[in-house]
Amino acid sequence: MYGGVHFHSGDSSPTHPPPRQLPGDVRGFVNRVNELDSLDRLLADESVRATLVVICGTAGVGKTALALRWAHAVRQHFPDGQLYANLRGYDPGQPSRPEQVLDRFLRALGVPSSAIPADGEDREALYRSRIADRRVLVVLDNAATARQVRPLLPGTSSCLVIVTSRTMLSGLVSRDGGCRLTLRMLSEDDAVTLLHEVTTGYRADDDPAELVELARLCARLPLALRIAAERAASRPFMPLAELIQDLRDESALWDALTTDDGEEADAVRTVFAWSYRALNTSAALLFRLLGLHPGPDFSAPAAAALAGLPMSAVRQPLDALVRAHLLEQSAPGRYQLHDLLRAYAVDQVRHLESDQSRRAALGRVLSWYLHTCDAALGRTLPFYRTVPLDPPVDVTPLSFDTAAEADAWFTAEQDNLVAATHAAVDAELPQVAWQLAVLLRSVFMHRNAFDAWFATARTGLAAARSLHDRRAEAEALESLGKAHFQARQLTEAEEHHRAALAIRREIGDEHGTAVSINALGLLALRHRRLADALTWFGESLDIFTERGDRRWRALLLSNLAETRYELGDLADAVSLLDQALAVQRDIDDRGQEGNSLFFLSMVLRELGRIDDARAAIEAALTIAESGSPVWLAHWLVEYARVLRGLGRPTEALEAVHRAATIQRRLGDRSREAMALDGAGEAYRELGQPEQAIAFHVRAAAVHRQLGDDWQLALTLDHLAMALTDAGRPEEARRWWGEAVERLARFPDPRAMELRHRIESDLGGTAD
Repeated sequence: MYGGVHFHSGDSSPTHPPPRQLPGDVRGFVNRVNELDSLDRLLADESVRATLVVICGTAGVGKTALALRWAHAVRQHFPDGQLYANLRGYDPGQPSRPEQVLDRFLRALGVPSSAIPADGEDREALYRSRIADRRVLVVLDNAATARQVRPLLPGTSSCLVIVTSRTMLSGLVSRDGGCRLTLRMLSEDDAVTLLHEVTTGYRADDDPAELVELARLCARLPLALRIAAERAASRPFMPLAELIQDLRDESALWDALTTDDGEEADAVRTVFAWSYRALNTSAALLFRLLGLHPGPDFSAPAAAALAGLPMSAVRQPLDALVRAHLLEQSAPGRYQLHDLLRAYAVDQVRHLESDQSRRAALGRVLSWYLHTCDAALGRTLPFYRTVPLDPPVDVTPLSFDTAAEADAWFTAEQDNLVAATHAAVDAELPQVAWQLAVLLRSVFMHRNAFDAWFATARTGLAAARSLHDRRAEAEALESLGKAHFQARQLTEAEEHHRAALAIRREIGDEHGTAVSINALGLLALRHRRLADALTWFGESLDIFTERGDRRWRALLLSNLAETRYELGDLADAVSLLDQALAVQRDIDDRGQEGNSLFFLSMVLRELGRIDDARAAIEAALTIAESGSPVWLAHWLVEYARVLRGLGRPTEALEAVHRAATIQRRLGDRSREAMALDGAGEAYRELGQPEQAIAFHVRAAAVHRQLGDDWQLALTLDHLAMALTDAGRPEEARRWWGEAVERLARFPDPRAMELRHRIESDLGGTAD
């Protein structure tokens, strides 16, 4: 069961804010009054009431500009949000796949990452369910085929979808009921007006007839007109007649764009070449090299790496490209190429740069991403850097003053880092591919970014195997094991961890062997096979102790302490945690110190040392606030238990509310359910059993779906107690009965003690 949960009233409406994904409105938009009126009528006329509009037209005619102008004008009619995706159907790189777009849309609509199905059809169904009966505007830009669009169409008449495409997409009209608007070239007057808008303030006394001629040479296409107008504005003293003659003489009949034919396509190509040839040498070189960049957008430092230039030398050519309208600045410090211009850049770099030059440029930017990723990881998660890298050559990776800066870089570059991993394989740089994938393991682990994690881990595994590098293969298998473990796919997790362990034992990698053994211990702990967990953790601890690895030894002591806690050996757990914490504080391993403090709070709370437990969990939360949201959300649930132990259930409710909100964003369904269960316990202590019942029911549904018998049994016990408080003993007996059945599968003392207590409660309700 999913959706938002309001913790302080009976309102169950979603708490996730509606998405607002529309790019900024287009500046300098010219006319298109008739087209906008036509679109308005499609929306206003109840006899038509379009839910799918296809705006088609030749490349550069202004389809996106019109779609965004209209979308901004009508967005108030869609209060439940606006979704936007560039499908990149005509980009020289890979077009966006529907399943990728669905993943982004579902997350924007508040669906946790781990709740997004792997199967494409299941994603479609969830997407349509999520926006059923909502008023959402969806803009799908640059679609090449109907197949790209259909999985993204809502199944409700309350939503509106705007699609732009260079093709007619007849199937969307005939089969899916779409209304088509074909966008023509600007009228002569509008084209001249656009030229005037760009050149005003730079040029005076241009002959109107010459402006008409310039508009004609640009085929009255907005993209070409803006580039030509900028060229004219940048040369205020050159007679327009000379610029026009220069443009007429430009032959530029190149082959990069094969999707369009005729005068319009030739005009666009001619204007691109005309403007490109006017660039200085450094700007022209940078432009064509940008065609090699693997991702959808890029930063100035990435452009510098690609060109082999220092930052001080790349700003001028970037500015020149922006001024010439050959490059768009999409955000402060970030740039992107129109797909037509990207195609032109790709063509130019293939024709004008040698294979050696292209490989060197791509190698530089991939190396820059690899080493900057390593530097960012060193700032955010220094103990998770497991891949020793050779020093960077010919590039200067970024450095980061704070963890927040590094984390922001990962957020901005996530799509590029995934693309870079794939590009490294395509460029026959498998070592870069697997190293980058392994570095990203820790980043995605702390973000629950499962699609990106699985994609890069699988790419890294293939790259490692192509090198016949067994150590690298084991690292990639470990990454896949961790991804499956965190996604609660425990069978697959065990398969990959065992495969990694076999390789590490085979090649004599003691450190890696101990890491894999610890992973199997965590799997046993998750399955509540506590004796097996003790064995695995003990074996791993022995290896790390013999190797003198203090950090890993402390981590294993903490894992053993958690297992001892689950077995009810509280004194042993405290002793193990004290040893672990001493080392973690000495080596400044803040993340693992916080985890040990979290476990210590649990143990101390059960020992009745509630004030000491509060001190421990508050210290852990201080670490989490400046660390991982994964830690923070999980540890807040223990903080709520401590607050309830102190008789402060209202504050406990606030803590689990925050925990559930973060977990929903992270996509950890299991831990979100634990937070919901904690909310139920707080409501029961506040004397509101009906509210408690609602939360326990939600939590139980998730645990049941995930097949987590232990957490389900705990939640059913809490549900039964709330039902008893609400005066509904027969219902309580039913859930206690199921809890006893679930607990019978666990032979450990804690499970047996809980089962006996419930059986006693069942005996009491029989009276």
